[in-house]
Amino acid sequence: MLGARAWLGRVLLLPRAGAGLAASRRGSSSRDKDRSATVSSSVPMPAGGKGSHPSSTPQRVPNRLIHEKSPYLLQHAYNPVDWYPWGQEAFDKARKENKPIFLSVGYSTCHWCHMMEEESFQNEEIGRLLSEDFVSVKVDREERPDVDKVYMTFVQATSSGGGWPMNVWLTPNLQPFVGGTYFPPEDGLTRVGFRTVLLRIREQWKQNKNTLLENSQRVTTALLARSEISVGDRQLPPSAATVNNRCFQQLDEGYDEEYGGFAEAPKFPTPVILSFLFSYWLSHRLTQDGSRAQQMALHTLKMMANGGIRDHGFHRYSTDRQWHVPHFEKMLYDQAQLAVAYSQAFQLSGDEFYSDVAKGILQYVARSLSHRSGGFYSAEDADSPPERGQRPKEGAYYVWTVKEVQQLLPEPVLGATEPLTSGQLLMKHYGLTEAGNISPSQDPKGELQGQNVLTVRYSLELTAARFGLDVEAVRTLLNSGLEKLFQARKHRPKPHLDSKMLAAWNGLMVSGYAVTGAVLGQDRLINYATNGAKFLKRHMFDVASGRLMRTCYTGPGGTVEHSNPPCWGFLEDYAFVVRGLLDLYEASQESAWLEWALRLQDTQDKLFWDSQGGGYFCSEAELGAGLPLRLKDDQDGAEPSANSVSAHNLLRLHGFTGHKDWMDKCVCLLTAFSERMRRVPVALPEMVRALSAQQQTLKQIVICGDRQAKDTKALVQCVHSVYIPNKVLILADGDPSSFLSRQLPFLSTLRRLEDQATAYVCENQACSVPITDPCELRKLLHP
Repeated sequence: MLGARAWLGRVLLLPRAGAGLAASRRGSSSRDKDRSATVSSSVPMPAGGKGSHPSSTPQRVPNRLIHEKSPYLLQHAYNPVDWYPWGQEAFDKARKENKPIFLSVGYSTCHWCHMMEEESFQNEEIGRLLSEDFVSVKVDREERPDVDKVYMTFVQATSSGGGWPMNVWLTPNLQPFVGGTYFPPEDGLTRVGFRTVLLRIREQWKQNKNTLLENSQRVTTALLARSEISVGDRQLPPSAATVNNRCFQQLDEGYDEEYGGFAEAPKFPTPVILSFLFSYWLSHRLTQDGSRAQQMALHTLKMMANGGIRDHGFHRYSTDRQWHVPHFEKMLYDQAQLAVAYSQAFQLSGDEFYSDVAKGILQYVARSLSHRSGGFYSAEDADSPPERGQRPKEGAYYVWTVKEVQQLLPEPVLGATEPLTSGQLLMKHYGLTEAGNISPSQDPKGELQGQNVLTVRYSLELTAARFGLDVEAVRTLLNSGLEKLFQARKHRPKPHLDSKMLAAWNGLMVSGYAVTGAVLGQDRLINYATNGAKFLKRHMFDVASGRLMRTCYTGPGGTVEHSNPPCWGFLEDYAFVVRGLLDLYEASQESAWLEWALRLQDTQDKLFWDSQGGGYFCSEAELGAGLPLRLKDDQDGAEPSANSVSAHNLLRLHGFTGHKDWMDKCVCLLTAFSERMRRVPVALPEMVRALSAQQQTLKQIVICGDRQAKDTKALVQCVHSVYIPNKVLILADGDPSSFLSRQLPFLSTLRRLEDQATAYVCENQACSVPITDPCELRKLLHP
């Protein structure tokens, strides 16, 4: 798309300059960024800066966004901008008045979105320009991922980066012609300001509109061809062994030996990569590469957990390669996936360090991101006021000064080889210093001077040896100190909570609780998953149409509200909820969740399946009417691609039902993505896992017994304790009329041995000898 970049530069008459900040953020995609990138001619943006959250100004009249439910749109409801939500009213106005559309996309916990809101969208003069010469449209990317994906594809293709806020100028027919991300309000020495961009686009629209329209059409056509994913003339997907090995080699080349992870900085957790490495280990565990894959994943998880990126839950990413200073925002989808990753690490290693981290994540979600009716909120912001009434700063809720810690933990430590307080012990172990442990390069505005992010500097053994103390005594003292800091922090102003609830992320969280609860044998955690699924069915499912809703919102008094008309679900909502329901069935053995998963998969197939090219579109044809592209997501990033998750779901549904159609669809989907997997498998590690699973034989592990009986539970817990990603777990209760017995007739041939709960391990409907002893079952599952 170099020709498009050159053309866009001429349109704006922008100065030529080096690549911008976001372009240097190796290893992250647009879905992982919320920071400044460039306009399409690679104009560099500022290297930092923290802003305050917008606040409603009483003397200002609200714009029409005041009637929206989205927390992000409501943050812009008092801008002096004539904002429209995405919809026909805005499009009709643009066509009637022959004006370009200014589309601005972000989300409520995005730091750089706050910056641009404060600097530009609260500016009266810029507000007049946007209102008089453009039709200005605000979109919450979490409400409308289809709109976000389409125009992010354009921005990435015509500039050196992508991220949020994303700002794109469209023709009245919704075709993009200029795009960028964060713009400062005024021109700098090597950067163009937002006001200047608006004036130049206004001028070009008046003088060269036909040229803009023609080139916009040409760029859109090129993007359409470039983004096509189709089976083509291929009959089968590629060899799993070849793609697997190539994916591992690509990850190995980028691995950070010292600190774990797969980039210099910034570093994202990217659980899909860790999941791939665990699967790769399982199929190569007797080889050097297999051992290497396990070591890479476990070391990364341990370094992340010991770093500042973890604070009960996990922050979104680390700004350095040491996992020390995070971007302090917390997202629900990270908590959900990381709980599973740490649970799997515990399955593999038996090390309770990993299970403790998984439990800590879920405790954080239960405490801070849970609705009383069982749903889960989207995110917590990075910014908050250090004290009430003060300007918000990034990380203010999470950082500490030496003085604060000394005042909170003054007690002397008995038995130490030198005078020592609890505070001094904690500061030594977690690397706190008087000057602060945050580098000035990570704090360009100096807001975090003298502040510290807690990060484990030494092992318990080294800290204990340093002061001549017992290891367990040090563990107790540190845990007690952390609890006191946690209680003291409750008195600080909390970060903004995005209380919007998304079906997709709730589905991921159902998986997080279900898988962790099953692995650890904790019914309490499985109950959280059950309540989450009940919330989805009660508040985010339309019984009449069988469709999921994308969003619901927290109303007054904790009530649940919906937008009118409702925002219907996208592919990721169905894929992630189906995965959650399958995980919940295996954790709880309640077949109602499996039945609902099958019905949702049927609806997903009707709404999103590409019967010609294979694979699933991200959005319904009807819902995305007017958008210039209908895309299939082809990257596993901070969240897995919905097509990758769907491939796994189809395999599991085939295992639960024997329906050949599920397997045929899975093969077709994997074939459609063949070229992408061959070329850059590291972009689709979750789909590569599905490819491997499809080309192996799926295990059907059948437990014959009563769900509540102790011997049944013992066998079920044995299965959950072993890492077996390519399996389905089925409870056969002996009722020939049950849902699963009707799906899989061979279940009726399996009997309990001597009236005891009995396990069978089946492949292609050929089953092992009956097993009643959990130890024998474990040997069979994990030879």
